[in-house]
Amino acid sequence: MYEDKNLACRDCGTEFTFSASEQEFYASKGFENEPSRCPECRAARKAQRNDRGGYGRQPREMFTATCARCGSVAEVPFRPTGDKPVYCKDCYQPTKTRW
Repeated sequence: MYEDKNLACRDCGTEFTFSASEQEFYASKGFENEPSRCPECRAARKAQRNDRGGYGRQPREMFTATCARCGSVAEVPFRPTGDKPVYCKDCYQPTKTRW
């Protein structure tokens, strides 16, 4: 049903093969568009996204605080103000309530 296709990468211009098995996989996932980048450019783009913390987002700024329960250093994604207790990852897990 599917046959290998040669496509040109939109980033580097290199010709790459969109194999029959890849086409079948794309169809099974409901993807309607063919890949526009070669595997190397796709991998480079994915690595670049991961370095930035996602799609165009900057990595989350982390702050250090002292854990209110055990006294160890905790790294949290918010600036501690001192009016509420801050827990490290190990001490915070048991305090979470279930809904």
